[in-house]
Amino acid sequence: MSRREDLAERVAGAVVKRLRVKKLVDAKDEAKAQAAVRKVLLENLQAEERLDTDARQILQEHTKAIKDTAVDYRRLLSLVKGKLARERGFVL
Repeated sequence: MSRREDLAERVAGAVVKRLRVKKLVDAKDEAKAQAAVRKVLLENLQAEERLDTDARQILQEHTKAIKDTAVDYRRLLSLVKGKLARERGFVL
């Protein structure tokens, strides 16, 4: 199991458990509920990973221009990711 899948599994378990404890959800099959939450989390993590990859590729295409300025790479990466997220309707 990959690190991403392990994270999604643990978070899904915690979310379903807390929802049941607070009586916000009455899940007859806790395993199915966890699987549904896990699926949504994995999709979100994968979308964020694609967003990060796209942002890095955009910056890589402009490496020469970036090197000629005193701008911090991490700052630029954050700005590009934010812009791509807004364009795609993704909440970071």
